[in-house]
Amino acid sequence: MELGSPSQTKEILQKYNLNLKKSLGQNFLVDGNILRNIVGVADITKDDTVVEIGPGIGSLTQQLAKEAGEVIAVELDDRLIPVLEDTLAEYDNVKIKHGDALEVDFDQLAGKNYKVVANLPYYITTPIVMRLLEEDFSVDKIVVMVQKEVAERMVASPEDGKDYGVLSIGVQYHTAANIAFNVPSSVFIPQPRVDSAVVSLTVREESRAEVLDEKFFFKVVRASFQQRRKTIRNALSKAANIDLSRDLVDEALERVGIDSRRRGEKLNIEQFAQLSDLLFKLKYN
Repeated sequence: MELGSPSQTKEILQKYNLNLKKSLGQNFLVDGNILRNIVGVADITKDDTVVEIGPGIGSLTQQLAKEAGEVIAVELDDRLIPVLEDTLAEYDNVKIKHGDALEVDFDQLAGKNYKVVANLPYYITTPIVMRLLEEDFSVDKIVVMVQKEVAERMVASPEDGKDYGVLSIGVQYHTAANIAFNVPSSVFIPQPRVDSAVVSLTVREESRAEVLDEKFFFKVVRASFQQRRKTIRNALSKAANIDLSRDLVDEALERVGIDSRRRGEKLNIEQFAQLSDLLFKLKYN
């Protein structure tokens, strides 16, 4: 039985008397071609262990199970656990885990060198993606469906204006990121108000830019974007999270050759790395 169709999805929802929860961002994908395309983007083989976040009724899980060696599906909504045990009963390579993706230890579940695939609820997209990248999990690749606007922010560069920001730098610092394809809102039950996109994030063996102190680097980045209309000089010298004097900021900007009147949104990752390293040295040495 193919799960990813409007009729099957409605039948399952009726069978289990399921009312979808807006608070959990539950929108179920009902297009088999798109489900299979997501698996294709993730380049799943029988050698792969795949962690799926938010399997819902198991439509994407089913397609992953056909291609992967093992699928571990992490679902927060306890009402869906018996549904998944039913819809995925024929797949002995699927394990269903009741848990919160913002808390679960993915390495403990999946071991090393696994892939993460998910149709993420919009409201927790950024926290989950950044948790996967910042907490040093042993994940090789992340393929997620997210709100189209968020996908565009993930892959944005300084040339992309307001789309470029802290999320862009955080994602691209850790991964090679690209938008695989867009997904219209019409292929979901219930239909969301916005379109989605599937993003492929291949985790880098080494971060895009080498920095002296990663936490300090991201403090500089966050301070630079906190008030986007401010110049880089004013943003950094007035940022409460980093405590830098104007003289120190001026010296660092001059030495790395960045015009103090530029805004942070015009600096690329390598420039932020160079600037943060010099600020770190001037502040702590």
